[in-house]
Amino acid sequence: MSSRPEAGLVPSSPVWLGRDLTDPGTLAANYTGGGFGQALAWGARPALIIIDMVRAYFDPDAEFFMGTGECLESASRVLASAREAGIPVLHTRVEFDADGLSGGVFIRKIPALRHFVPGSPLGQIMPQVAPAEHEVVIVKQYASAFYGSHLAATLTALRVDTLIITGVSTSGCVRATGVDAIQHGYVPLVVRQAVGDRDPRPHEANLFDLQAKYAEVVDEDQIHAWLAGTASR
Repeated sequence: MSSRPEAGLVPSSPVWLGRDLTDPGTLAANYTGGGFGQALAWGARPALIIIDMVRAYFDPDAEFFMGTGECLESASRVLASAREAGIPVLHTRVEFDADGLSGGVFIRKIPALRHFVPGSPLGQIMPQVAPAEHEVVIVKQYASAFYGSHLAATLTALRVDTLIITGVSTSGCVRATGVDAIQHGYVPLVVRQAVGDRDPRPHEANLFDLQAKYAEVVDEDQIHAWLAGTASR
């Protein structure tokens, strides 16, 4: 039995059922009309997670280089606000064993992941967002910061209800963490300026889809104002 979709079920052109899917307004209206994108109320006990802000994504000579450091600068500012507000801060980085076995099929899919071995400078967290004393660092092997880690248990112990998400990449580890966050019962707040990708197309597409289905995509200024209020309380 063929697993391919039947003809007509998948759009083969930008115009589908009379709708121009290349027009942002039409696309947004399509999703809104389908009931997507309902607003999530922010909680009262936030935590910040900084995902994989390591040298591999910001070194021009590295395969994973994204071509920009704007999201790193934004994440650094959000980190400063989080520390001032006194909320929990968590960091992630990727590390596999020396022969890559702990990466399983993932490394076969993306061989450049083999650079994330113990002692590699490419796996070091950037100094702009370096962990402070008592900030948790989660070492992971797969996209989601929740998968195979103690993140959910730590957030539960801290009674966190809202997870502020920054880091890289938008289409990879940020998206996977956002999806898992809502599946674990946390309100995910993805900070638009503080996440990044190697190309604006997957970046914007994944922000759109996160907002439609899994998270609140928010501006950095909103987070600063909210955390200032959290600190005052």
